[in-house]
Amino acid sequence: MISCNFLLAQGNDRWSWGGEMDPLQGKFQVKHYSLEIELLPRIKGINASMEMLFEADEDIDTLRLDLVDHFEVLKVESMGEELGFVHQNDLLDIFLNAPSNQVKVFYRGRPPVAANPPWSGGFTWSKDDHGNSWVGLSCQMEGAKVFMPCLDHPSSKASNGVDLYFKVPFPYFVASNGILLNQETSLGYNYFHWATAYPINNYGINFTMGRFVERSKNYSSVYGRSIPMKVYLLEENRGMADELMVILERSAQTQEKYFGEYPFPDDKIAVVETPYLGMEHQTINAYGNDFNFTEVGGKDFDALLHHELGHEWWGNKMSVSDWGDFWIQEGFCSYGDLLYYLDHEGEEAYLERAQALAGGIKNEQPVVLGENINSDEAYQGDIYSKGAFVLHSLRFVLGDEIFFPLLQAFIESEEFTYQNQVNSRDFIDFVSNYSGRNLDNFFDMYLYSTVLPKVKIKRKGRNKYDVSLSNIQFSLPMEIKTSDGIEKVELSNNSIRLKSDSPIVVDPNGWYLLDK
Repeated sequence: MISCNFLLAQGNDRWSWGGEMDPLQGKFQVKHYSLEIELLPRIKGINASMEMLFEADEDIDTLRLDLVDHFEVLKVESMGEELGFVHQNDLLDIFLNAPSNQVKVFYRGRPPVAANPPWSGGFTWSKDDHGNSWVGLSCQMEGAKVFMPCLDHPSSKASNGVDLYFKVPFPYFVASNGILLNQETSLGYNYFHWATAYPINNYGINFTMGRFVERSKNYSSVYGRSIPMKVYLLEENRGMADELMVILERSAQTQEKYFGEYPFPDDKIAVVETPYLGMEHQTINAYGNDFNFTEVGGKDFDALLHHELGHEWWGNKMSVSDWGDFWIQEGFCSYGDLLYYLDHEGEEAYLERAQALAGGIKNEQPVVLGENINSDEAYQGDIYSKGAFVLHSLRFVLGDEIFFPLLQAFIESEEFTYQNQVNSRDFIDFVSNYSGRNLDNFFDMYLYSTVLPKVKIKRKGRNKYDVSLSNIQFSLPMEIKTSDGIEKVELSNNSIRLKSDSPIVVDPNGWYLLDK
């Protein structure tokens, strides 16, 4: 998600997800969703059905799904047989008559309307400049229960992907996840069938309806694969499509340089213009930045597009199972934003951007708050800024020859990607195993506390200084600027003495968050 000045929804229509797993929901795993939706923009409603394939660790007689009470459940079937159910308190309990691995839910209603998308999500029913309907969906903070029955927990990814069928009034188009398998028109309606076989998290399932123009090309990945690349923009913005495609391609090349091949090469790289700012919907990222380009390295750059594209690696390919580790998705992705400056303008621009990032860090609570954390509890600006800065500091601690290969090895690890999810301890252990260095103290301080190393400088005579980090029990490599230039030393709570004819400066390039 984009960062990080956000408002929270007001009133009764407020949902979060995650936290402690419901015991009934812990008994099964989702394999595949098949969603059929008729979008009704005139009344801001939907008619829909959801078929779910699942597997259970044991025979279960109650299948518990999440679905907000805005919807009316019409019926539930399994293998053609109608089942009993209770839908209340945003839960849908389905009573299985016999062992099963499939259910289909028929429902309809007016879904929640987004109060402040994408931070407070739901449906956005809007109009383009020509008065045409324009429909968007955002739900990272609320979960997919605002549009479909599902097992709504971050640990649940549909391991075999999703099929999405849409019926919309002619002449509207729907952009969605994966690849477009079929499109047809009949009796005043357009029909679309999109599908992906990749594992997908709940809030990554998405669709946007509008009058779009499409630009397409084949993108050659860092590993030489040809991947479809697409841009869907409102008709009034058709003149921006070619430029946005160039910017998208440049961002994809930069992400691939540091994080390896685009994670969904069998589907597509795509953005769709949305009536809200942005979101990392898998293979169909939301773009609502109004073409507010800046210049980096003498070429146009779109910071929002780049950030959301980075989530294809950090959030969609590598996903956390507990929102307590949300920083892995947002912090790593935000660090990728810094790397764009490093790649296109060099080290000095990178360091300047890192310092600008540091200026927004509040450090009022730890980045990782614990386990079984819900989305409301976890979401704070520091998961972006401080999360990225931890990686910035780690780069200095390890050195480029270890750090950059480590990043790519981590995101390319089968153990932590696609269906296999990740947590903070996984990353800390990975760093230790890859680098051969135990950095638990470093991570404990910067991720699990608000403590910052306190710099203590004592002048001793005319040109001598004693320097220490007085409040930590381990050492950190640190740059110190003296009258002779910058030297690198190991600082801890044991003072070291330096000579300088001018006052010394600790960490002049800003590699750390320090209490100076």
